[in-house]
Amino acid sequence: MLVHDKIRLRPIRLPHDILIAYPWYQDREVLYYSEGDGTNPYTRETINKMYSYLSKIGEVYIIEIKQSEEWIPIGDATLSKEMLPIVIGVKKYRSKGYGQQVLRLLIDRARKLNWSKLVVRKIFIYNTASKKLFESFGFDVISTSVDQYGRVYESLELYLK
Repeated sequence: MLVHDKIRLRPIRLPHDILIAYPWYQDREVLYYSEGDGTNPYTRETINKMYSYLSKIGEVYIIEIKQSEEWIPIGDATLSKEMLPIVIGVKKYRSKGYGQQVLRLLIDRARKLNWSKLVVRKIFIYNTASKKLFESFGFDVISTSVDQYGRVYESLELYLK
C-alpha cells in the first residue's frame, strides 16, 4: 500500500474491484481521454481483462482518498515499465490535484524498485491536462504517433536518478 496524507494506492482486489471500477469505465470523458474518441463503455468482462493484463505487467492500484475517516475509491493507476496509466474515475475529483499526488507516489515506488525510467506509452494530443501533469514531473516527449483510428498521441519518458 502506498500512502501520502489523505490519498492512498491500495493493491487491486479482483474480482471485487471490478464492480467499483465499472461506473468509471462507463464515463465518456474517462474513455475519451484514456482510450480515445469513439471508445464504447467497458463491460465488466472488459474491465476484468484490463486489470488482469495490467496485473501481469505491473502493480495495479485503486486510488482512494480519505474523507471523514473513510477511504473512498476514486480511480485506478498502474506502475509498469511499459506504461503508467492513471484514471480519476469519479468526475468530482478530477482536476483537484489527486493525479499529481498519485504520480508522486508511483515515481517514489519506481525509485524504491531501482527502476531507471518510466514510460507513458500514449497520451492523446488533445489530453493537455495529462501531458502537463507528466511534464511537471520532468517527463519528456520522445515520440508522436498516430493510432489505427487516426488519433495523434505522444509517448513520454522520465529517467529516474
